Amino acid sequence: MTRTLVAELPAHLEETVTVYGWVNTLRLQRRIQFVLVRDHTGLVQVTHLRGGEDDVIEAAFEGVTVESAVKITGRVVANPQVKLGGLEIVPTRVEVVSPAEPKLPIDEKTGIDQRLDWRFLDIRRPSQQLVFDVQTTVERAMREVAAEEGFTELHTPKLMGTASESGAEVFEVGYFGRTAYLAQSPQFYKQMAIAGGIDRVFEIGPVFRAEPSFTSRHATEFTGVDVEIAWVDGAEDVMAFEERMLHRVLTAVAERHGAAIAEHFGTRVVVPELPFPRITMADALARLRATGWDPEGVKEDLDPEGERALCGLIAEETGHEFVFVTRFPAAVRPFYHLRPEDDPSVTESFDLLWKGVEITTGAQREHRYDRLVAQAREKGMDTGPLSGYLDCFRYGTPPHGGLGLGLGRLLMLALGLPSIREATFLFRGPHRLEP
Repeated sequence: MTRTLVAELPAHLEETVTVYGWVNTLRLQRRIQFVLVRDHTGLVQVTHLRGGEDDVIEAAFEGVTVESAVKITGRVVANPQVKLGGLEIVPTRVEVVSPAEPKLPIDEKTGIDQRLDWRFLDIRRPSQQLVFDVQTTVERAMREVAAEEGFTELHTPKLMGTASESGAEVFEVGYFGRTAYLAQSPQFYKQMAIAGGIDRVFEIGPVFRAEPSFTSRHATEFTGVDVEIAWVDGAEDVMAFEERMLHRVLTAVAERHGAAIAEHFGTRVVVPELPFPRITMADALARLRATGWDPEGVKEDLDPEGERALCGLIAEETGHEFVFVTRFPAAVRPFYHLRPEDDPSVTESFDLLWKGVEITTGAQREHRYDRLVAQAREKGMDTGPLSGYLDCFRYGTPPHGGLGLGLGRLLMLALGLPSIREATFLFRGPHRLEP
């Protein structure tokens, strides 16, 4: 039998079709049985007039349970009283493909931790399916922009012989009698590609961080969006690319999913105007301290409270949800960030904040071998384990810069979700390795 999706039913009025899906709701009245069947495209009402003792359809509906997998064959008829598109299916055959146990372990009122235990059931809900529909649109739009602007998409290794980021925790794994590390970032490999003459590098792939963080925006494994661009004149070139990419992404999300996002999550997708606001870290710190943040005046970086407060100030002034914070102090940035000639105490770097949350870190990189080695040593790093990386800068590497963006955070904020756990298919955190 040929499957017809629920969304396609309006084109099949007065025809016999077969729908595959799950039993969403049962309303079994004395004379009529109403069964709502759900597939990934929507809900349809199946209406059956009871036929008595020998009625096999009646018996099937009496014995079926919510979330059972079924195939329903029947005639599509118009019924203006039905809220689901003004049509229903009058069944001629019901096949219970796989029955569900009578008592479900979760429902819509269940907390997130228990829902994650039964994630395969949780993502049957239309709102959760929407998350991954939006994710697909986001990634498609990103790849469209990258392709249009001449990027080469690479897939970098996730097993590394040396930790890729200074100061961050790494996962160690056994590797044929030696120690390897799960990649915290494709940073070094992106730069290796630049040194290899690939002008523009793009990747969407897994990232691992062994940080014991239990916040709503941290995960030990997440999907990163990474970009590296050769021959830049400064971090501004990287920021300009990112805002073009995010403008395209949010335009696509608003057009394809805006109404559904408003319906399921109560969130309006705002397509940002270009360019995004920019503010130096020094100016950001001064403005925040004027409001009472960091009363001791000792912080060199923004904490989550500062990020939220800064976004509030910028939104009040400009009406913009995004803001680039630039020129971070060298003390709080990795050794490979370039330091401008006019002020070597800062870096040609940036964070992008959206709705009070940091979603991106980026910078122009230091491409000169001697300075790169000096900056690593200044940070107290042993350059021996970095020799494979540092060799990339010994034979003529162009000026370049790039960014890393967290896909889960982007989805969480776009949909107005309370936690990155809701925006991740199978979440991984310090206490979660299952399912």
